[in-house]
Amino acid sequence: MKTDIIVVSSKGERMEAALNQAEKVAAYKSLSPKNTLHLRLLTEEMMGMMRSITGETQGKFWIEDEDGVYELHLQVSTRMNSEKREQLLAASSTGKNESAKGLMGRLRDFFDRGADEDIAGFTSPLLMHGAQADATTPTLDWEWSMIRYQNALADCVRRDDSTAREAWDELEKSVVAHVADDVKVSIKGGKAEMIIVKKMA
Repeated sequence: MKTDIIVVSSKGERMEAALNQAEKVAAYKSLSPKNTLHLRLLTEEMMGMMRSITGETQGKFWIEDEDGVYELHLQVSTRMNSEKREQLLAASSTGKNESAKGLMGRLRDFFDRGADEDIAGFTSPLLMHGAQADATTPTLDWEWSMIRYQNALADCVRRDDSTAREAWDELEKSVVAHVADDVKVSIKGGKAEMIIVKKMA
């Protein structure tokens, strides 16, 4: 099953409709109260990340499910160039995007980059683990997975890497990391897509 696509904006438009969509899916699929709560919580986290994107951006949200595995999709086209993004960030008191903290804040950076920015030039700690480049155009196409990220971090933590320890602590505090079975972010050219995967027992 695939739900209708809801167009949401970083200004908060139609986000309530996205949350209602999660409730409708839960009711239609007769999910338990706990699973209904998880589906809504993951939708809220996704909408919170969308709201923190710099400037005014639109995204497409929908839910798919098959054999008890639910996928929440958010697809955003990057229209802003890096110069405009820098101007918007300069307007903040620190000149930085304040929401780039925590797992969802860092993931938002993938959606918030300028359309003309080279992903390979990113300095996000998330790219150190759990990301792989598409062989055809490594500077434009990337895919990141929370599972790969967790596994890579666990290896680094065992080797007593202090940076990895900090990233692990951040992951441990993430609501999404505790509730979701996986989070995938892919970038193909000017489009970024996040998929949150949740298996419902």
